[in-house]
Amino acid sequence: MAGVLQALVGASEKAAHIARLCRREEPLFQLLVAEKTGTDRNRRFLQDFKTLADVLIQEVIKHDLGKEFPELQGHIHGEESNEFRNGQGETVAVRVCATPGDTAALLLSVLEPERAAAELLAAAVHRDVVLGDAELAGVALSIPPQDLAIWIDPIDSTNEYIGGREDVAPVDGIAPAGLCSALVLVGAYDRRTGCPVLGVINEPFFRRDPLTRRWQGRYHWGVAYGDTRLSSLSPPPLRPAPCVVLSRAEGAAVRVALGPLCGDRLHFAAGAGYKMLCVILGLADAYVLSEGSTFAWDACAPHAILRALGGGAVALAGALRARRAGDTGPPPELVYNCPAEGVAGAERWANRGGLVAYVHPQHLEAVLAAL
Repeated sequence: MAGVLQALVGASEKAAHIARLCRREEPLFQLLVAEKTGTDRNRRFLQDFKTLADVLIQEVIKHDLGKEFPELQGHIHGEESNEFRNGQGETVAVRVCATPGDTAALLLSVLEPERAAAELLAAAVHRDVVLGDAELAGVALSIPPQDLAIWIDPIDSTNEYIGGREDVAPVDGIAPAGLCSALVLVGAYDRRTGCPVLGVINEPFFRRDPLTRRWQGRYHWGVAYGDTRLSSLSPPPLRPAPCVVLSRAEGAAVRVALGPLCGDRLHFAAGAGYKMLCVILGLADAYVLSEGSTFAWDACAPHAILRALGGGAVALAGALRARRAGDTGPPPELVYNCPAEGVAGAERWANRGGLVAYVHPQHLEAVLAAL
């Protein structure tokens, strides 16, 4: 059902609008960047506003997708809890209400006395999104919604979003940090197999309009379902030697191992979603992470687009074990329906043992051989 893909894109566009609004409108921006310390820390709503922005975006996506596709209700998952404790000690569950006025009233119960901020957010929550994307409208799919579940990362790279740096110069097209690495990620996976099948990456802060100075975004999507491979992008060309992007926190052992393979083509960036996007766009050929510091919501959407382009995201530790054991088959891909046992909270959904994201299998093989 092509409508699911269009709904994911529409939800990501509304989310991107809210993310931009929080930086553009003064009542919201002041809450977003406020550093609350000591007795004033979270005195009014006991949670940083940046967390509320994250949660609200997540709940908007849940609401809009669940309303359009009731089969998805109960199967739309995100990073954040939607419960807040307000200044009166009451627990408030953030959700989308029936009217903008009701949503504003609920948000005000968290944000009191910031009425203007609550009303701005409520208006954005209830705003209709018109895509006007002829290519997307022409996509014909047959994917039963009842077979799918959703992972949402409402604002990936939250710290870069809050910092809001616009002056970070790209290195060979890859931004080491900054606002451009803050993304909205919405991915759908097969409930039975855990395999990612639909992915949308939205870049809310892609560029500033030169006349209005307002931020403009863009989005990318991919479908990898059965024998169907569709994407808004084309696969990047195959380079002889891979460029690899890493986290700045990546260990010395990985950097040293990849040095002979990559030379000066080893880059660093913030945000798991952004680093996977760099691979999707051909700015890098692989993203390597040796730690279990990414989660299902970070990887599901980009992984689906990588699969649509002929690549994927493999579990690094499992792939290396298989190589050492002489297994010449395809390395194990990440799946999104299997929580880890023996741990609680977010760690249940960590991509344990790291990952390698790639488009061309030749680059995956070269990276695994180097590691």
